[in-house]
Amino acid sequence: MIHKGWHSRGYLPHFDSPETIQFVTFRLADSLSRAVAESLAKRPDGLAAIDDGLDGGHGACWLRDPVVADIAQSALLHFDGLRYRLLAWCVMPNHVHVVVEPGASHNLGAIVHSWKSFSANQANRILARSGPFWHRDYFDRYIRDEGHLERTVDYVENNPVKAGLIPDAVKWPWSSRRLLP
Repeated sequence: MIHKGWHSRGYLPHFDSPETIQFVTFRLADSLSRAVAESLAKRPDGLAAIDDGLDGGHGACWLRDPVVADIAQSALLHFDGLRYRLLAWCVMPNHVHVVVEPGASHNLGAIVHSWKSFSANQANRILARSGPFWHRDYFDRYIRDEGHLERTVDYVENNPVKAGLIPDAVKWPWSSRRLLP
C-alpha cells in the first residue's frame, strides 16, 4: 500500500502516513449547504465552525435512526484491530468523528472510503432511498502528541453532550465512551 503523505484531491488537504493517529470527521451529504460549508471554511476557526454547524443538527439527520447509527458504528468496528486501531469514535445525527491509527498496509483514504461505502449502501437500503448519503470528502488532522490525543478523544466522546443531545456521554450508544467503566 502506498501512503501519500500530504496530498489534496482538489478541495481539502489530507495527510496519509502509516501508523499515524488521525482525527477524522465525515458528514452526511445534506448536513451543511455548500454555501454554509464554504463560508465556515473561510473563517480562521474554520474546522471548529464547521463542527459547531454540524452539531446544530442540519439536514435529514439519518443517523438519528438507531438502525442507521448502528450500521455506521458497525462499519467502524468491522476491521478494528485488522486494518486499523480505533481509539475513539462517535456517531452523531449528521456526522461521525473517529480517532484512528491506520495499519502499515492500509491508507487512511481507503479506510474512510470503506466505512462510507458500506454504510451508505446499507443505510440507503434501510431508508428506501438512493443518491449520495455521505458528503464526498472528509476532514482529517493528524495527532501531534499525547496531550493532543487526550483532548481529541475527550472532544469526540463528549460531542453528544456538547451538542445538547444527552447529559452524560456514557449513555450515548454510538460512541466509544459507552465502553468505559
